[in-house]
Amino acid sequence: MDSQKEKITLIDHLNASLLMLVTPEYKSLRATRTDNGYLEIPTFETPNPMPLSHVVVKNTRIRYAYSPSVNKPSLVMLSPFPQSIVAYAAIWPILDQHFNLYAFDMPGFGHSEGGVEFMTFIAQGEFLKLLIDHFKINDPHIVGPDVGMPAALYCASNYPDSIKSLLVGDGPAISPSSNASSLRKMVNSRFWRTVFRLTGSGALLAAANKIGYTNYCPNHDEVADYISAYRTRMSAAMSWFRDYNINIETVDPLLKSIATPTLVFWGEQDAILELTNGERIVERMPNAEMLVFKNTGHFCYQDRYVEFSAMVVSWVRAND
Repeated sequence: MDSQKEKITLIDHLNASLLMLVTPEYKSLRATRTDNGYLEIPTFETPNPMPLSHVVVKNTRIRYAYSPSVNKPSLVMLSPFPQSIVAYAAIWPILDQHFNLYAFDMPGFGHSEGGVEFMTFIAQGEFLKLLIDHFKINDPHIVGPDVGMPAALYCASNYPDSIKSLLVGDGPAISPSSNASSLRKMVNSRFWRTVFRLTGSGALLAAANKIGYTNYCPNHDEVADYISAYRTRMSAAMSWFRDYNINIETVDPLLKSIATPTLVFWGEQDAILELTNGERIVERMPNAEMLVFKNTGHFCYQDRYVEFSAMVVSWVRAND
């Protein structure tokens, strides 16, 4: 990774700042940041090391991380967007003490291969089952924030014996989806999808950082990893948002039948997918409960990484 090249440029910052002018949630987020004592200084100077590697599954090169632990529960974490599994660097050394630990950049996301053919909730859910089978992961607990959430829910519905429990949140699953303004732009407007494609991954990440965090600040290496992941793949990524409403209809009807123990987590100040989505999902699922991270944004696995890790450990202990 050329960390000197892959960075948020001045133009990226300018484009993101212009987007904030038409993002009404940003004012509230800035107030929360002030209340939280937020500093634009990286929370970690460099990412905690992760054992990153690649494997080919169904002719698709997948980036993953794996820390084996015998006789411990298996935990599988799925990549969020517009980040990658490097977003779990903050919590990796904590969770590594408790689990047989995996993380996957799902196809088409992060640094895994894949294009438009993987930009459906069904394709992601089916590939999750392939990964579980390929690595022979017995009774995994799945952590699926953001784009990982519908994949985890689909897989749990269609392959209930393959997953022990779910920890999902801040993602799409229920119709109609209660979207904040930035997500509405990508879902409802061809014009805005074109804008995001043309301005590129640096501008998208700069904007995501502004509306996704109220506590955490990513470091240079994290940012470089995310930008390089989508530098040439923005068109494919935007197709995920183009077909967003169609894809939700493939998961929404499944919620009422998912008996897998499920913890739905959400950032109280999520400015991408509103908190009400999680509340409605829990009402629909027969074996679900909810945890809300106060004064927290969309990226709660980083924004509240200590509390998030404790949540995961506690949940798995109770449901393994």
